Amino acid sequence: MTMLDDRTTAAAWPTAYPQGYAVVDVETTGLARDDRIVSAAVYRLDAQGNVEDHWYTLVNPERDPGPVWIHGLTSDLLADAPLFPEVAAELSARLDGRVLVAHNAIFDWGMIAREFARAERTAPVRQRLCTIALAKELALPLPNLKLESLAAHFGVVQQRAHNALDDARVLAEAFRPSLHAAAERGVRLPLLECRPLTEWVSSPAAGSARIGRQASYQANGWRPSRKRPACPYPNPGRYEADKPLKQGMRVAFSGDTSIDRELLEDRTVEAGLHVASSVSRLTSLLVTNDPDSATSKTVKAKAHGTPIVDEAAFTHLLRDVAPADE
Repeated sequence: MTMLDDRTTAAAWPTAYPQGYAVVDVETTGLARDDRIVSAAVYRLDAQGNVEDHWYTLVNPERDPGPVWIHGLTSDLLADAPLFPEVAAELSARLDGRVLVAHNAIFDWGMIAREFARAERTAPVRQRLCTIALAKELALPLPNLKLESLAAHFGVVQQRAHNALDDARVLAEAFRPSLHAAAERGVRLPLLECRPLTEWVSSPAAGSARIGRQASYQANGWRPSRKRPACPYPNPGRYEADKPLKQGMRVAFSGDTSIDRELLEDRTVEAGLHVASSVSRLTSLLVTNDPDSATSKTVKAKAHGTPIVDEAAFTHLLRDVAPADE
């Protein structure tokens, strides 16, 4: 594969590509929606993927740091670190007007969006690009989709895995040749919309302590998924356009939502609907703001003929859910 020569890049560069990128990595107290950022790094790149500058900060999560054996950041190291609201302006300035690039970008974006929401601010990000998705678009011959494999493919040496600054550096160095390969081959970048959170869950999940080591953090795993009571109503079948939702319908969600997903799912359950973790022939409705994405849920929904609506339409439907058949 021949990369675009730097001397011809400006003339040959696709005009539809973004004008700048912010390659980010965050280390966190865990993977749940109430977890916090403990460190963050941003490499700013120009339109052709050249590094402009970089920035790194520790963040005091105001709670147990979680998996220290992964990120190496203890409570003592974080005690004097700034709180997120104290670094939000700087982080905002480095993200503003750029496409957020990350490895498994939905996770990094979700953590950043929730931290901004807690700080009563809005992250100035409108699009994100996941380097996992880009690697798939380019059909790179990787043994797996880990960052270390992407780095090795392009000859980038990792020095400190799970250190936000080094992971962001590694990703920036691997993203540039990926970007040039995409430009040379005329590949459409897998850009997805980022929707800033409008409502979010401020309290930790039931049973989790905010002070001291959390029992849910184990060396061999993460916090288990949240358990919900079974829906008491039978499934009445698929949603039909221009008709109300009916109690018992199975609703699945895919992609970003402007309301915190956990809060949206709570509202769904409170309305007498069943929150489905996957899509099958029994699914009544799929809610997604990006119906053209190639997620497993959207692909299955289209294959099964499952109705698809966006978040705005769904929240409107939630206002008037019909009772279950008696």
